[in-house]
Amino acid sequence: MSTLFIDGRWVAASAGGTREVINPYDQSVVRTVDDGDALDARAAVASARAAFDGGHWSGWTARRRSGVLHRVAELLQRDRAEIARLETLDTGKTLVEGGIDVDDVTGVFRYYATQAESDPGRLVDAGDPSVRSRVLYEPVGVCALIAPWNYPLLQMSWKVAPALAAGNTMVLKPSETTPLTTVKLVELVEEAGVPPGVVNLVLGPGGTVGSFLVDSPEVDMVSFTGGLETGRAIMSAASATVKKVALELGGKNPNIVFADADFEAAIDYALLAVFFHAGQVCSAGTRLVVADELHDRFVTELVARAERIRLGNGLDPDTESGPLVSAEHRDKVESYVEVGLNEGARLLTGGRRPDDEALRDGFFFLPTVFDECSSDMRVVQEETFGPILTVERFTDTESAIALGNDTTYGLAAAVWTSDADRAERVARGLRHGTVWINDFGPYLPQAEWGGYKRSGVGRELGHAGLSEYQEAKHIYENTAPEPQRWFAR
Repeated sequence: MSTLFIDGRWVAASAGGTREVINPYDQSVVRTVDDGDALDARAAVASARAAFDGGHWSGWTARRRSGVLHRVAELLQRDRAEIARLETLDTGKTLVEGGIDVDDVTGVFRYYATQAESDPGRLVDAGDPSVRSRVLYEPVGVCALIAPWNYPLLQMSWKVAPALAAGNTMVLKPSETTPLTTVKLVELVEEAGVPPGVVNLVLGPGGTVGSFLVDSPEVDMVSFTGGLETGRAIMSAASATVKKVALELGGKNPNIVFADADFEAAIDYALLAVFFHAGQVCSAGTRLVVADELHDRFVTELVARAERIRLGNGLDPDTESGPLVSAEHRDKVESYVEVGLNEGARLLTGGRRPDDEALRDGFFFLPTVFDECSSDMRVVQEETFGPILTVERFTDTESAIALGNDTTYGLAAAVWTSDADRAERVARGLRHGTVWINDFGPYLPQAEWGGYKRSGVGRELGHAGLSEYQEAKHIYENTAPEPQRWFAR
């Protein structure tokens, strides 16, 4: 089956390009997909433009659109096992993680199905009984939705669900490394009854497909999740056509542990925060900021447990963590080990590929812990996006907050303490979009997600996530007009 979806039809790339999707566990070919280019992106944009201008989706009632989103949620659960397996083959994550992703995506579609019907706008008191003033929220138009490789299904759903709920049309551009579950999602959207032209899918490189979408004057909005440098380039390019931009650009997230924290829970979550999905998580707790008096005991136990993490095939139920996504990305992660060592950080464990012969063909990298780190180190400041933990110490609440904010990012953070007042004080003092207290990692479809500073622009999820795909229109109606005679002469 062809894997580009344009104007309601599955088609091959116009130039005949194809690409092999590689399983990062053993480098086997999972599937060969079509590899599009700017001509395919142009056709997809034209399809989305015609569908929007023709009211083929925005003209539907909110209730009817809501019904389609509910149907997508039902289909996701129907095909849960298949989708989870695809996500594991595509990304290397465990099958359990893939299943969790499908459930989370289902929740996102259900949430925005309800939001589609719950926002009729508002009346404004103009102070004049003869004036009827209303604010309506209308779709932006044609949206380019560009998602990353680490959570291909989840991150794309965070864009597709609110964009559909608001009445937009769109072109989807997943990472060329991990496109399979996005292809499946579009199949389900088609089956659920979205009209032709509303959802289009173009696989291909960011340098051609992505660049066309960002540059096109026919695209009204770009939503991108990915790296900081690419986000900067998108923001700059989009300025030429003054289109809306929403960017989620990652983080360097502090996990702050006070001496009075629940030791067992804090240790467990510290491991989960940084080594879940081999650290390939934008909100990963890669900076452990631990109270000085707790440091030795905490780090010793953390290292012991990190060394027991079972790496392997994501389809194996005994596997706790899979490989990195590609050889190129593993090279990048390895380079940060050299950076850390050269900066004077002390390597406590990991820092290399595993010796296990069974893992030789995969892109595996051992859970890595650096101690004696400081916030002026590159390995502390830059997003390594792998299983690398850096450890810093603090002495009091003020220094903990200062260290937590000593980053150019501001996506997520956590604080662990049994002192409720201190927890609130730290949470309020941290300049991050999400702060967890005695927890790490959960999100809710109903609550906004996004970051401060260089972690991006705008928000996903929650009501603000819907607003990103809407324009506000003020309608001012004078029900009893009378001549003003301003220019009476």
